[in-house]
Amino acid sequence: MQFEDLVPHGLVTLTKRGVSVIGEREARLLEAVDRVRSIKDAAAEAGISYRTAWSAIQEMERALGRPVVVSRAGGPGGGATTLTDECRRLLALYQDLRRRLEEILASAWETQEPEAAAQAGD
Repeated sequence: MQFEDLVPHGLVTLTKRGVSVIGEREARLLEAVDRVRSIKDAAAEAGISYRTAWSAIQEMERALGRPVVVSRAGGPGGGATTLTDECRRLLALYQDLRRRLEEILASAWETQEPEAAAQAGD
């Protein structure tokens, strides 16, 4: 049996004292907030409801004990929500860890496949 169309994928979640702080959903949301500068628009882009997005942000802030976003009220220039510098660093660390895990999994899969094909032929 051949598995050339399969690709391994790992999930990364960073926790603090057993409480999830950032995983794939939160990373997608934060990436979108950084891009569009709106929790409402970022939620839509991340494929989650505004309520879920706001709840995720509040849970992250509670777990970390500090803000992850800063909002500026609307007005002549319009409102905006941005990531704190610390949140940007956390997101970058998360993205790097996720990328490194994907590389490790891909490498392990490439070295495993010939071995699995040989065993299947036995």
